[in-house]
Amino acid sequence: MASIVNKNEVYTGQVIDFTHEGHGVVKFDRYPIFVPNAIKDEEIEFRVIKVKKQFAIGKLLTIKETSNERVEPPCEYYKVCGGCQLQHLSYEAQLQMKKEQVVNLFKRKSNFEDTVIHDTIGMENPWHYRNKSQIPVGKNKHGEIELGFYRQRSHDIVNIDHCMIQDKKHDTIMVKIKRLIEDLNLSIYNEHKHKGELRHIILRTGYYTGETMVIFVTNSKQLSHKNKIIEFISSEFDNVVSIKHNVNREKSNVIMGRTSYTLYGQDTITDQLAEYQFKISDTSFYQINPTQTEKLYSKALEYAQLNGEETVIDAYCGIGTIGSYMSQKAKHVYGVEIVEQAIENAKENAKINHIENATWEAGKAEEVILKWQKEGIKPEVVMVDPPRKGCDQTFIETLIELSPKRIVYISCNPATQVRDVEILKGSGYQLKEITPVDMFPHTTHVETVALIEKISE
Repeated sequence: MASIVNKNEVYTGQVIDFTHEGHGVVKFDRYPIFVPNAIKDEEIEFRVIKVKKQFAIGKLLTIKETSNERVEPPCEYYKVCGGCQLQHLSYEAQLQMKKEQVVNLFKRKSNFEDTVIHDTIGMENPWHYRNKSQIPVGKNKHGEIELGFYRQRSHDIVNIDHCMIQDKKHDTIMVKIKRLIEDLNLSIYNEHKHKGELRHIILRTGYYTGETMVIFVTNSKQLSHKNKIIEFISSEFDNVVSIKHNVNREKSNVIMGRTSYTLYGQDTITDQLAEYQFKISDTSFYQINPTQTEKLYSKALEYAQLNGEETVIDAYCGIGTIGSYMSQKAKHVYGVEIVEQAIENAKENAKINHIENATWEAGKAEEVILKWQKEGIKPEVVMVDPPRKGCDQTFIETLIELSPKRIVYISCNPATQVRDVEILKGSGYQLKEITPVDMFPHTTHVETVALIEKISE
C-alpha cells in the first residue's frame, strides 16, 4: 500500500476530511495522506515528506482551489508556534469540525447510533480566553533569552511578545519579566544538560477579579535575586497579588514540581464562576476558559436533572467547582479528589460560598466511594470529570457497582470517554446525549459533556 506515493514527490489531490489533529486528509485508492494546514474541500498540491505503511504525511505547497472557510491567521507567530493549530480555519468551521470529531468517535467508530450529538457550543469572542499561561524560558544559540511557546512537536522555543489566546495582561507581564531576567542575568535551565536555574514562568489570572499570580519554576531550591524580583513585580503590576517559587528538580517534561513557596502576597488568587467564588492555588486544577466553563457546567447541571432530593457524588472534584454548581439543586454533594491540597481548597471554597450541603474527602475515588457506600450513601447522580487518560478501570467497576440512575461525564479527551462509556453500556447504561463545548478555540481540543442513564430493569 505504501508504494502508492513516494517520499519527496509532488502530488495533487482533493482534501476530503480532517484528522483529529486538524490536518487535511487526501486519499489515493483509500491510502490516506495527512497534510497540515489543508482544509476540507480544497484542491491542493503537496510534497510527501514521510511514508508509512498505513499513511503518509504531506507538506502543503499550493492551494489550487481554496475553501470558503479559509481565513488569514491574525497571529504573526501562527506558522511557527505550536500553541494553536486552527487559526487558518473560520471559527464556524472549527466548531463544526469539533462536532464531527465527536460524531466520528461515537457513531462511526463505536456503536452509539441512537445518541443525540448536539452542535458545539462556541464563544462569542474566541480570543484572549486563557487564564493560565505556562511559558518556557530558554536561550538561543546566540545566548539571548527566549520566552514563548514551543514549536509544534519540538522543545524549540518560539520567542514571542504577545499571544492571541492568552489573557492580555499576561502579554505585558511576560515582556517585562523577560527584560528583568536579562537585567539580572538569571541562570537559565538547559534541559539537555539538566543544569541552570529558571525553567518556566507561569501566570494565572482570575478572569472576573483580575487578580494575578506569578510563579517562577526553578531547577534549584533557591531563587536568585529573589528580593529584586519581588520588588520589581510588586511595584510594576497592581494586579499581581501573589508571587510564588516552585521547585522542580526532575529531569522530565512535567512543568511544576511538588514544592512551592509564597514569596509575596497571598497563597491563592480568587475568581468567580456564576455566583460562586473560588480560591485557586498554584497547583490547583481550574478550567482555562472561564466563560465557556459556565456554559459547560450549566449543561452538566441540566443533564443531572436535580430537583433537590438527590444525593450527588462528584468524583475527580478538584477544588469543588462543579460540585458547588450541583449543590444549589441537590440534597447533598459528596466530592472526592486524590490531591489533598485541592480538597483543602474545596472545603475553603464551600465556606466562602456558604455551601452547607457538601462533604469533601481526599483519596482515590474508587476507595472513598466504596467507604461511603458502606456508610449508607446511595447517589442518584454521579458526576465525573477525569484527566485526559479517562476513568481508572477500578473506578469504572466501582461506579457500576454503585449503580446510580444518571452519570454526567465531562471529558477533555473524547477518545478515552468513548472507551469508558462502552464499558458502562455493557453494564446496563445508555448514552443519551452529548454536547461538545469549545473550551480551547483555535486548537484541536474539544471538551464534551455526556448524559448516561441506567436502563430500567
